[in-house]
Amino acid sequence: MADQAEQTGQLADRSTDRLTSPPITALAMSADVADRVFAPDIRERLARSVELAPALLTGSLTGSDARAVLARTEILVTGWNCPPITAEVLAHAPRLRVLVHAAGSVKPVVTDALWDRGVVVSSAADANAGPVVAYTLAAITFAAKGALSTAAGYTEGWPPFTGRVGADARTVGVIGASRIGRGVIAALRTSDVGWRVLLTDPYVTAEEAAGLGAELVELSELCRRSSIVSVHAPQLPETRGMVSAEMLKLIPDGGTLINTARGSLVDTDALADECGAGRLDAFLDVTDPEPLPPGHPLLTLPNVLVTPHIAGAQGSEVRRLGEYAVGEVERFVRGERLAGRLSREELPRLA
Repeated sequence: MADQAEQTGQLADRSTDRLTSPPITALAMSADVADRVFAPDIRERLARSVELAPALLTGSLTGSDARAVLARTEILVTGWNCPPITAEVLAHAPRLRVLVHAAGSVKPVVTDALWDRGVVVSSAADANAGPVVAYTLAAITFAAKGALSTAAGYTEGWPPFTGRVGADARTVGVIGASRIGRGVIAALRTSDVGWRVLLTDPYVTAEEAAGLGAELVELSELCRRSSIVSVHAPQLPETRGMVSAEMLKLIPDGGTLINTARGSLVDTDALADECGAGRLDAFLDVTDPEPLPPGHPLLTLPNVLVTPHIAGAQGSEVRRLGEYAVGEVERFVRGERLAGRLSREELPRLA
C-alpha cells in the first residue's frame, strides 16, 4: 500500500490513517440514481473489495443517520444529487480517505475542505465523456447534411438538397480542448470525411494542437472559418458569454452551432436572433437558462434542436459510470494510482 500515502497526501498523524480490511465504503446519491448507476451485478462487484455500508446516504449528510454512517466511512462514492462535502460534513467523517464520483462533473460535490483534508478525489468523467463525444459527432454529421432545415421542409414534399458541399463544410471549430473536445478532435481526425479542425484553448500551444490534429487559432478566427462550431469549454467567469453576438455573426451563413458544454457560454438571445433569421442552425443539449421557458424561440424554431441535457450517459450508458467508479475503488484498495484522479489546481478548468 505504499502508493496509498502518496495518493492521500501528507495527512496529519492520526490513528484513523490505516485502512480497515476491507475498507468501509458508503454510497451518497439519490436512491433512483443508485439503482441506475449501480445495478445489482455492479454493486456485488463493489462489495467484493470493500465492506459496503448498508444504508444509502440520500439527502442531507449532516443528519444523525448520515453522521453515523460517515463516522466509519473510509471511501465515499458519490453521484448525482449528492450534497457538497463541506467542512461540516467532513467533521463527522474522520476516516474518509478517498471520494469517487460516479458521474461527470464533480464540481457540485467538491469543496476546498476536501483538498485541505488531503482526501483523494476521482471522477468518472472519462466514462461520461464517450457518450457526449458520440452525441457531438452525430450533431456534426446532421449539421453537414443540413438535416434540420431539410427535415422541416419535408412536410411540404421532397425538399431540395441543403447539405453543405463546399470546402468550408468540412471545417469544424472546437472551442475547448477538454477531454470531450479532444475526443471529438480524435474522432474527426480518423474519419474518412476529411474534416479540417480548428481549435481555440488558452491552455494549449500550437504544437500541442497540431499533435491533437487541429490548428490552434483565436476564437474570432475559428468562428470566421468554421461552418460548424462545437462548444466544449468549462464554465468559468471568463468563459461566460464567450460565444457572443459578435462571435455568432462571424460564423458563415448556413453554419451550425453545437453546444454540449454549458449554456452560459453562449449568448442565448443572440443565438435565437441568428437562428430565427435562418442564418444559423443549432444543436443545443444545454441552454441558459436551463430549462428554457415555455414558448422560447429556440424551442420552436425548425432549424434548432434542443435536448434536455442528455448528451452524457443515459439509459444503458449509465452503468458505465458505476463500472468506472468501482474500478477506481478497486485500484485504491490495491494501492494503485486512480485513473480519474483530479487535483485542486485543474478542477476549475474542467467542465
